[in-house]
Amino acid sequence: MTHPLWIGTSFKMNKTRAESVAYAARLRSALGDGVPGVRAFVIPPATALAEVSAVLDGSPVRTGVQNAHWADGGAWTGELSVPQAADAGARIVEIGHSERRAHFAETDGTVRLKVGAVLRHGLTPLVCCGESAEVFESGGSVGHVLRQAEAAFAGPADGLERALIAYEPVWAIGEHGREPRPEEVAPVHEALAAEWGGRVGGILYGGSVSPDNAADLLGVPGVGGLFVGRAAWDVEGYLRILEAGRRHAGATA
Repeated sequence: MTHPLWIGTSFKMNKTRAESVAYAARLRSALGDGVPGVRAFVIPPATALAEVSAVLDGSPVRTGVQNAHWADGGAWTGELSVPQAADAGARIVEIGHSERRAHFAETDGTVRLKVGAVLRHGLTPLVCCGESAEVFESGGSVGHVLRQAEAAFAGPADGLERALIAYEPVWAIGEHGREPRPEEVAPVHEALAAEWGGRVGGILYGGSVSPDNAADLLGVPGVGGLFVGRAAWDVEGYLRILEAGRRHAGATA
């Protein structure tokens, strides 16, 4: 099964509403009809989701939310439901990022519940998987990530073809992450592609992605896109990464 490249960014807990809207307006203006062979997406803070979605409505750029609860409503103070996220314009829901696993008690079980809710409401779950430096150094990366993916999708399979997997090794993400060599992430991507490539909508790499290494990372077997952090928080940086995606898609068409 051949998929378009998915290339997107999450702002994490950064940017005000005004900053997010200005970013979205600049991005829409720069992209015009879109990037051939690439599906672009932006995941702003929830406070700006509705406004960013309105700016990007009718454009080729999808919007998403960084987290959502598995329940459709109820006494879950401080949480956001999938229907609420969809109402604000989200088409993608990020689930299971390592920061949420580490700091907010996200587990394989809650990831699975959230995946089920997102699929049930017709949205795209973007499931983050990744191993610690200790697991990587011990040679356990492939098994660890495959177990996380299996746990995430152990529920109902209806709509699974919409789902995305983002392999984000913990040792490579964030301000202090180490830029990976393509050969370091290749085994996990090859394993994910073999297990899930024919069942989900795309398998992305994320972690210290930059305009300088985007082309090399897209060339790793099994990589079907990029999930970018701070390198895409500036519109010009994101556009350079999207251009790398356009060139890669054209070369492999």
